[in-house]
Amino acid sequence: MEIATPHSDHRSEKLNINQWAEEDRPREKLMRQGPEALSNAELLAILIGSGSTKESAVDLMKRVLGDCNNNLNTLGKMTIRQLCEYNGVGEAKAITILAACELGKRRQMETPEERPDLGTATRIYNHMHPLMQDLDVEEFWLLLMNQNYRLIKKLRISHGGITEVSVDVRIVMREAILANTTIMAVCHNHPSGSLHPSVHDDAITTSLKKACDMMRIHFLDHVIITDGNYYSYHEQGKC
Repeated sequence: MEIATPHSDHRSEKLNINQWAEEDRPREKLMRQGPEALSNAELLAILIGSGSTKESAVDLMKRVLGDCNNNLNTLGKMTIRQLCEYNGVGEAKAITILAACELGKRRQMETPEERPDLGTATRIYNHMHPLMQDLDVEEFWLLLMNQNYRLIKKLRISHGGITEVSVDVRIVMREAILANTTIMAVCHNHPSGSLHPSVHDDAITTSLKKACDMMRIHFLDHVIITDGNYYSYHEQGKC
């Protein structure tokens, strides 16, 4: 005769998140589809990391949100003590939840960051000159922009010698593709103060233009910067 035990009741068994199908796990779902695809409970589950022996982190957060009428504003008004009354929520998890709610509130109070418009050589020069005016060696910088010529990010590709800097076109294009850029410009400085592009400068510009054309990225300009002036390949009709 088999005696039933609590562990033999399969109805009480629950899969933890690690046992879910990969496409249903919150972290994997966010990586694959982006944060907007997740429910509030799934996003909170990522923050707390785990639930309890009785329910997953997602189910736990669904229960907490249910008691808040599924309102994040109400959740943010809860205290650490109130949150700790839920089985599976300790002080560390409660603090994490309230910290996330506070960050959300502060984000609403912030104004969007203004991205500089780098649609002309003059604007590129004015933006980059403060970074490059005192350099005694050449540096090569990449400027990645969206379709409105607003800067997505800038990064230094290489730091070189007095008269020349090496540039790997593959690295430049990898960065452009990873940033989903549609418009790209590059610039480097001439510590000597000369505005005349070298044969090496011309070769780099040609290679980058060809690579951008192949990847359907608009190559806007290559600007040579000195302390007080600039040379623009675009303005000279050379790109």
